[in-house]
Amino acid sequence: MPDPWGFLNHPPEHPKRRPVDIRISDWREVYEPFDAASVRRQAARCMDCGIPFCHSDAGCPLGNLIPEWNDLVRTGQWRDAIERLHATNNFPEFTGRLCPAPCESACVLGIIAAPVAIKQVEVAIIDRAWDEGWVAAQPATRTNGRTVGVVGSGPAGLAAAQQLARAGYDVTVYERADRIGGLLRYGIPEFKMEKRHLDRRLDQLHKEGVQFVTGVDAGRDLPAAELQARHDALLLAIGATVPRDVELPGRHLDGVHLAMDHLVPANRVAAGLATGTPIDARGRHVVIIGGGDTAADCLGTAHRQRAASITQLDIYPRPPDVRDEEITPWPTWPWLLRTYPAHEEGGERTFAVAVERFVGEERVRALELREVLVTRAPGGGRTVTPVSAAPWTIPCDLALLAIGFAGAESGPLLDDLGVRLDGAGRIRCGPDWCAAPGVFACGDAVRGASLVVWAIAEGRAAAAGLDARLAGASSLPAPVAPGQRALSSG
Repeated sequence: MPDPWGFLNHPPEHPKRRPVDIRISDWREVYEPFDAASVRRQAARCMDCGIPFCHSDAGCPLGNLIPEWNDLVRTGQWRDAIERLHATNNFPEFTGRLCPAPCESACVLGIIAAPVAIKQVEVAIIDRAWDEGWVAAQPATRTNGRTVGVVGSGPAGLAAAQQLARAGYDVTVYERADRIGGLLRYGIPEFKMEKRHLDRRLDQLHKEGVQFVTGVDAGRDLPAAELQARHDALLLAIGATVPRDVELPGRHLDGVHLAMDHLVPANRVAAGLATGTPIDARGRHVVIIGGGDTAADCLGTAHRQRAASITQLDIYPRPPDVRDEEITPWPTWPWLLRTYPAHEEGGERTFAVAVERFVGEERVRALELREVLVTRAPGGGRTVTPVSAAPWTIPCDLALLAIGFAGAESGPLLDDLGVRLDGAGRIRCGPDWCAAPGVFACGDAVRGASLVVWAIAEGRAAAAGLDARLAGASSLPAPVAPGQRALSSG
């Protein structure tokens, strides 16, 4: 029985952020520790609703048992809480730090007040579990003699690998980068998630029997035929890594870069794997084109590199500060102005503008902008209409394109495996995640660029689909189905 007065007696409370002048001097996580008593009070705000939308399709694709572990935290039963959390989520320390928490947007309490701080309770549970030594390897008690090759080591691939290893498969994960983790490793800045959280999970997977092979570009360094000869099945978790670009005058100029070309080397420097980066914001007038998570990551990175100035451009109008029930009614994901910790650190945000031209001779020196109006067609797509009489320019000697991703990367791996992409660059797969005979797929490669929580959910579901195909039936949970609605991460 939850505390029936909890949501009335306890106001919403969140962990404090470290002072701006201190945190932009290092790459550590932004938030300060949140004491256990405060976490328990926030968990007590959960009403244990008759219909808990927080773990419905609108809230959590993993189906996290949120009211259950909220009440366990409220009553101080932390060890039971991590058992319930791990029942549906392999990596709550990832989702607790990186997920934008659609569960909170679907919280019933959110109809009348601030929703329960679900994400903070989640990360507090797993952090305490690690501190107390409650997270241990769970190797399979027996093997089934079958082998699976997982291509890609992001959250989808790692979740699938762990599920399959625990079901008795001999699992090998192939990664073309020099370290395991996918975008968790080099795409997500340290100030959002320190890599120690990733490394200790990888140690757990290794103790459960998962083998990791790095520096191998599957399909090129290791032909598809050889991969198939090594394994009884393949699971493709290759992500949606093709970046969206622009075709504008001056795009060729030095100083105009894709966001990942900036973030990856910067993250290698922060990890101590490199002494410098070819794209450094120090002393530059930086303009970030895009308004989503990746743009915010570029913003925080540029602050720590000591940019002279930073401007973030968003083609869409400024969102409202509170949910507009006519546009995005509860419990759907609301259209709101989302302010990241990086925005608190400085820089300017400009809405409803589009770049018309990159200005410069050899290196970009300015951007030519125009105010625009974006309208969406009923059947999809958008129309961008200039509304200002004349363009204007702003100084810029480093422009970063953070406008999303266009799908999975085509090439010899998919071609030789007989895997097809649809018009949006997504791998086409059947109801059991099978994309071709003996080949399965999951994550952003199937869904398009989305959220970490969807990646983990799809990795778990694809593992169940693969297991069912090879073994005839599966006891592994399958929280989502292919084609289920996803939230774009921007």
